[in-house]
Amino acid sequence: MGIVLGIDIGSSATKIVAMDESKTILNSLKVSASDPVTAMYGAVGKILCEERMQIADVEAVMLTGMGASYVEGDVYGLPTTKVTEFAALGTGGLYLTGLEETVVGSIGTGTVFVHAGPDGIQHIGGSAVGGGTLVGLSSRLFGIRDVAEQGNLKNVDWGIAELSRDQMETLPDYATSSNLGKMKSTATNEDVALGLMNMIFQTAGTLAVFACRNVNLKRAVIGGSTATLNQGRIMLGQVGELYDINFIIPKEAAFMTAIGAALLFQAK
Repeated sequence: MGIVLGIDIGSSATKIVAMDESKTILNSLKVSASDPVTAMYGAVGKILCEERMQIADVEAVMLTGMGASYVEGDVYGLPTTKVTEFAALGTGGLYLTGLEETVVGSIGTGTVFVHAGPDGIQHIGGSAVGGGTLVGLSSRLFGIRDVAEQGNLKNVDWGIAELSRDQMETLPDYATSSNLGKMKSTATNEDVALGLMNMIFQTAGTLAVFACRNVNLKRAVIGGSTATLNQGRIMLGQVGELYDINFIIPKEAAFMTAIGAALLFQAK
């Protein structure tokens, strides 16, 4: 068996992994381009160059992600198969953690959750709120597409303790009562940007809590490029503390779906 390329073609970036017959990840990289087909072919060419491989060394190409719908036929003449993003996400989450059953989520341009386990992989739900929301609003409000992680949430968010004198039975004083509801006139762009990030990660984290409770689990494996932001990890951790959910963000979280796509060939 030769090398299998798993490719996740997203709306803003394409992720690719090269995997050998022993299911070892040889390389992973990300390519950005406005056209998904251009990004996909560029990613294949780049990973072949970095690994000093020839096209003949590749046995198959496995495509997933919304952008995969734009790819027609085989890639570079190689046997090419499309797999659903849900199946790839769940498969990748189990592989990266060694778990037999878990909720797996991806915080990418949007947010999606699946239940992965012995009975297969089922789509639970998701939200259109995700990294695309953060980038879009930052671009509109501040004229930048880079994600800022500096700021003071106390200038933009209401905390429960600020709105009520009474201690809520199940929520600590530091819990957020209203995202961006405070918005002081002195709030800086950094404060607002951090508030946007907090809103997105708290939304994704709360959805993960609901997903876990739906299948009676207390852990969620989270992937996607947005999930790798340092401040985002902290925000998800805070949601986990509130609701007794363990959030696991693997080292290769950004490539989880591409990894799952490659593994689905191995499972054939």
